[in-house]
Amino acid sequence: QVQLVESGGGLVQAGGSLRLSCAASGHTFGSYAVGWFRQAPGKEREFVSGISWSGGGSLYYADFVKGRFTISRDDAKNTAYLQMNSLKPEDTAVYYCAARPGLPQTRIGEYEYWGQGTQVTVSS
Repeated sequence: QVQLVESGGGLVQAGGSLRLSCAASGHTFGSYAVGWFRQAPGKEREFVSGISWSGGGSLYYADFVKGRFTISRDDAKNTAYLQMNSLKPEDTAVYYCAARPGLPQTRIGEYEYWGQGTQVTVSS
């Protein structure tokens, strides 16, 4: 069982930065891939970025965040991060982290564990 808690959201101006954190409980966190998703009002939840299990070294990004967002993890702290730079108003959404064994996937149904989400609002 893995429990996930996101933090770090907030209100930021366009062009600004935020770093989201996903803190996990459970001593096997290192064996899980982590995915970040987002859901804007009236839209479906979409994949943003993913990182493979500890030592796997694979990173994945949706095209709309490549070059702006960076995913990372610190398994000693049982925490994954999403550094978001050059934020745009269209990045406004609730951001969720999710975990699954092995490699990250872009499909929501592939993830076993989800956090409660953190709101990111980017003003123009």
